[in-house]
Amino acid sequence: MIKKILIANRGEIALRILRACREMDIKVVAVHSTADSSAKHVLMADESVCIGPGPAKESYLNMQSIMAAAEITGADAIHPGFGFLSENAKFAQMVEDHGMIFIGPVPEHILMMGDKVQAIKAAIELGIPTVPGSGGAVETVEDAKRWCAEIGCPVLIKAASGGGGKGMKVINTLDETESQYRLAKSEALANFGDDRVYMEKYLGQPRHIEIQVLGDGKGHAIHLGERDCSIQRRHQKVLEEAPSPVITAEQRHELGEICANAMRKMKYRGLGTIEFLYENGKFYFIEMNTRIQVEHPVTELITGIDLVHEQISVAAGHPLTLQQSDITFHGHSIECRINAEDAETFMPSPGTVTRFHTPGGPGIRVDSALYAGYQIPPYYDSMVAKLIAHGKDRAQCLGRMRRALKEFYVEGVKTNIQLHQRLMENEDIISGDYTIHWLEKKFLNDQ
Repeated sequence: MIKKILIANRGEIALRILRACREMDIKVVAVHSTADSSAKHVLMADESVCIGPGPAKESYLNMQSIMAAAEITGADAIHPGFGFLSENAKFAQMVEDHGMIFIGPVPEHILMMGDKVQAIKAAIELGIPTVPGSGGAVETVEDAKRWCAEIGCPVLIKAASGGGGKGMKVINTLDETESQYRLAKSEALANFGDDRVYMEKYLGQPRHIEIQVLGDGKGHAIHLGERDCSIQRRHQKVLEEAPSPVITAEQRHELGEICANAMRKMKYRGLGTIEFLYENGKFYFIEMNTRIQVEHPVTELITGIDLVHEQISVAAGHPLTLQQSDITFHGHSIECRINAEDAETFMPSPGTVTRFHTPGGPGIRVDSALYAGYQIPPYYDSMVAKLIAHGKDRAQCLGRMRRALKEFYVEGVKTNIQLHQRLMENEDIISGDYTIHWLEKKFLNDQ
């Protein structure tokens, strides 16, 4: 039984985890940087420990400081949230070596899925459909040229340890192979300390579809349907919805069972998200995130299942009581990521929040750690809130989101609320006719 959890994160996800702990009668330790001493989750926690200065590398990425805080406060588990150390196998192993519970997968699974090359190999072995590609690291320019010829242009080069679009280059013709290959390797090394890259077929107009999975580490696993995360800017998600407007119930069942079966074979523990590109009726695996996702609320609203509660429960060693037949889907949900940034230039806008008023009414949920008077630090991701709407169908959900966005006031800093308001009025969004390139190439270019 877990009695005290240290939350190794900040912002809205730290507050979300704290609330789940309170409902489960679990004590909470908040760690924070000097810049976050007045953060809401810090003020609400049972105990708090400062772990370093504002920059993340000196605080939220400082494994030794976090472990010291856990030992001093007598925490018996650590929840990493998302980002920071949530997918760091070394940190997960460190937690386990200190006799504490890491609320997430075992280190071996984090390591496997954190390396994109190994993840693709594992996906193939587990029966998950993948994009045609090199299937492993491409070591030389000559190999890159050979794979380009075999796969057929356009080809995508991706960093093995990458994410967020860094170390990613498109080869449109064979003549570009050497220059793009060298650029990708250089970028990968600079950003991840690992210059390995691999290659796969570049899909022109795909959607980004992901499957939420949950396992208990004992061979029992289920899926909780898909999320459509195709509205992206620079490979960063802007808006997510569930279910996808283009996926049928049959496709959901088939792909979901493939993913759940893979997790059963792995004896996967905790929450995970298996991400795919979807084009012309086919799904292609791109990666697996071994943590809770930013967009988990849309799944919670259409299934009625508290994912953080389940995540903590299986980490504590309890068997998963949910069966696949227990999972039913109700209505439609959309999440808008509210960022403290200029809606036109996308430049971050840290500063003091002078007014904060959240929307309400039927079908509206706001996940945020903001409050009037709070100082948004300049050191972290600009997302400051998530606005989630739920309705009996997609039309009602869109209507509720439009209404809620008009009621959402954040003053003192700039936000992208206006961008989301424009999105909700766009005909392509209303019809569900968009791909991962739509926001940048069509919508933003039209502004």
